Amino acid sequence: MKAHALIVDDEADIRELLEITLSRMGLRTHGAATVAEAKQLLGEHDFDLCFTDMRLPDGDGIGVVQYIQREKPGLPVAVITAYGNAHAAVESLKAGAFDFVSKPVDLQALRKLVDAALKLRAPAAATTPSDGGLLGHAPAIDNLRAMIDRLARSQAPVHIAGESGTGKELVARLIHTRSPRAAAPFVPVNCGAIPSELMESEFFGHLRGSFTGASRDKVGLFLAAEGGTLFLDEVGDLPLHMQVKLLRALQERAVRPVGSENEMPVNVRVISATHRNLAELLAQGSFRQDLFYRLNVIEIRTPPLREHPEDIPLLADSILARLAQTNGLPGTPRLDPEALRRLQAYAFPGNVRELENVLERAVTLCDGKRIAASELQLRGDGGGAAVPQQPVVAAAGQSPTAGAFEDQMEEIERRAIREALEKARYNKTKAAALLGMSFRSLRYRIKKLGIE
Repeated sequence: MKAHALIVDDEADIRELLEITLSRMGLRTHGAATVAEAKQLLGEHDFDLCFTDMRLPDGDGIGVVQYIQREKPGLPVAVITAYGNAHAAVESLKAGAFDFVSKPVDLQALRKLVDAALKLRAPAAATTPSDGGLLGHAPAIDNLRAMIDRLARSQAPVHIAGESGTGKELVARLIHTRSPRAAAPFVPVNCGAIPSELMESEFFGHLRGSFTGASRDKVGLFLAAEGGTLFLDEVGDLPLHMQVKLLRALQERAVRPVGSENEMPVNVRVISATHRNLAELLAQGSFRQDLFYRLNVIEIRTPPLREHPEDIPLLADSILARLAQTNGLPGTPRLDPEALRRLQAYAFPGNVRELENVLERAVTLCDGKRIAASELQLRGDGGGAAVPQQPVVAAAGQSPTAGAFEDQMEEIERRAIREALEKARYNKTKAAALLGMSFRSLRYRIKKLGIE
């Protein structure tokens, strides 16, 4: 059976254009000139897709979106906005619109939008329930899963806020894999790891000969993610000059490679994340307000591990099973009751990533079968008051000598990182290469060791 679309617009020529275009794509259409007509048709027919203009004689497109969200949940609705009206587009997405299209309507973009919307309605698009690596049964994690499923049905830009180590990239991947874009690429990029002078080329690509060293054409990250999702991690680290260029790419849905005179249309969903507070950066003037509102259409928060300690046993079992397989152990080591109690009482400033590090060290120290509390080597007394920047206090079950040794090792590591940063003129990417570690690991160690 042909898919069925509802077109709500008081301009007869726009309705006719959409009807002709959609009929050529094999869809049946019904047209409405007012909100009242649209509601009547929605009650009489089952639609697979709806387009609505923003301005209508007896209401607006936001009202249509809200009505559909309430009465026909699951029906994808796209809002037609005036060219350049970014505010209307953002408001429609916040209201629950699947996507938006600007006048004059670009037919190529329209076809892509229709294809994506119909994938949502197709039974084959349904995803089988699975955690996707997001483990836990705490209310905060259940709410996060529900939010992921809702966001997967939308094309709205999403900003993921949360501390380091809470799984922001995992959440972004789940939104992508459960969306109609799942078959297209998921392209993650750490904005803080790209040198400022190379950012434009990395994001938008370049043509051969456009600058010294450009020996061949390069496809940028936006084009590499065509049809899929571009994940901008640590977006708060973007310099202001790049924020301007990113904003234009998001508004125009087009990029201009370095050295090119023409813009290239892109069909990419952008998900951003940062452990920093974007509102504070906004107040400080280091983050553009217009880009903030464009990226932060919908915000989702990844909870720190200390807010759901009841999930630590499940997380620990999963991590230990993976470590046993990676290290070729005959069996999976188990935590003794005191070790588990100590883990659940600890604050974990580094969150799940720190839990992984703690267990990896414990697996190395244990007998391969059982992990004792002393082999966890947690800071502080395990009561949750430990702060990584403070001097180490020997944990229960450890001698003062062990604590002093850990202090010495950290001081050696702190000195090595400072020397590498000085050699690299405080370019963290180069410093990480000198130290033989990833940029993300270096950033974590800098924070953990309290290096300014």
